[in-house]
Amino acid sequence: MPQPPRMATGPRSAAGGGDQPPVFDPACLARATIEVLAAQADSPAALARRQQSRLQSVVAAARAGSALYRERLRGVVPGRTPLADWPTVGKAELMARFDHWVTDPALRLAELQAFTADPRRIGQRYAGRYQVWESSGSSGVPAIFVHDAWAMAVYDALETLRRPARPAWQRWTDPMGLAECMVFVGAIDGHFASQVQMLRLGRINPWLAGRLHSVSILQPTAALVAQLQALAPTVVATYPSVALLLADEAAAGRLPTRPRELWTGGETLNAGEARRLQLLLGCSVSNSYGASEFLPLGWQCAHGRLHANTDWALLEPVDEQMRPVPAGQRSHTTLLTHLAQTVQPLIRYDLGDRLTVAAEQCGCGSVLPVIEVQGRCDERLRMAGTDGRIVTLLPLALTTVLEDDAGLFDFELRQRDRHTLELRLPLPEADGAAALARGCAALQAFAVQQGVDRPRVVGACGCIPTRGRSGKAQRISALPD
Repeated sequence: MPQPPRMATGPRSAAGGGDQPPVFDPACLARATIEVLAAQADSPAALARRQQSRLQSVVAAARAGSALYRERLRGVVPGRTPLADWPTVGKAELMARFDHWVTDPALRLAELQAFTADPRRIGQRYAGRYQVWESSGSSGVPAIFVHDAWAMAVYDALETLRRPARPAWQRWTDPMGLAECMVFVGAIDGHFASQVQMLRLGRINPWLAGRLHSVSILQPTAALVAQLQALAPTVVATYPSVALLLADEAAAGRLPTRPRELWTGGETLNAGEARRLQLLLGCSVSNSYGASEFLPLGWQCAHGRLHANTDWALLEPVDEQMRPVPAGQRSHTTLLTHLAQTVQPLIRYDLGDRLTVAAEQCGCGSVLPVIEVQGRCDERLRMAGTDGRIVTLLPLALTTVLEDDAGLFDFELRQRDRHTLELRLPLPEADGAAALARGCAALQAFAVQQGVDRPRVVGACGCIPTRGRSGKAQRISALPD
């Protein structure tokens, strides 16, 4: 990942993003909107026809432009060869063969890496026609994803049209949301999808730019709370672990401001945690499911259940041998086929999340399947603070520090006690000593900056990562309760 300036000290307005405008095509958005609306009335048979038609188009584009997929899809006949018999692909293979994966020969990995290494270009378009963001490397392999105007239009239509409805009084008194103040709390100094989208939204809708802000999670909790208090957002979008931290601050009387809505995603949020957020923050909580590969994979309906956008993204829950698992059974991993992506095709791609598809249809009337997702399982670390209070180190902040400042993507971080962290790397001692030193130094500096009392970071090489409930390596583990 790039090495951007660390620790934003104030909120970043969504009016930024440089001179290059973001990717936006009104004609594509109009078409995508019509198609998303039309699917709302689909029967299961009509949904299957949409899926098959889009799958054939994606396969045709992949075979025409991607050397990697011409090789992998040899002998596959859409409509005849069962999808379960198609080959699977993983992030490591695709990134290793990036220039043979993409269908536009103008896209080269080295040039895209230079683009994402420049924080001044976050939210800008690439090569005149692409939106680009990077993944955080939570599976051990960072990646870069490229999206054209059509893919972005599909994301925009899904995000706009599939979400719990606003109360009637808001629709009548503020139909365009001009009274809203939205704050995204997350990692904002890299080309990450949520930050790119915030900047892009502000550039596309300049009348909203002054009401869209991004706040860094890499700062001490007191500074984060002060920024939110100053901005007084009506909507906060963030990760469940951050939201739970804010709820703790509200319970302690240190966060007087209350948003009207809380949007969460990117990590697992269970029902108990959602109720705690509603109680302590006094707002509605709307959860979503997405990934860098496909942003709006799932949305929460008015009945509070998560639906998969399977008209645009095929999700296959599979076991360890990549065999389909039945409804009601949690998968070992999930395969994604992106039905709107032809520049960087994703066909039976190992997403890494554990997913359960409900056997019954939702009472809201949608034919889109109801899912439960077990995603990231990293834990918040509660450390002793210099002022006698508990200091919470957020998992996303810790992984960002290790990835950006130390260049580490495959690691395990354990809390030994209220002052001590243990960083474990799978590398042998001979190869990992320098990397371990970088990681320990980055964590030590971050812990000091966060106000941890007498922090100590120890390290070890040659360690096999522990697997969490999601099946992914559990990278951050707290002390047992």
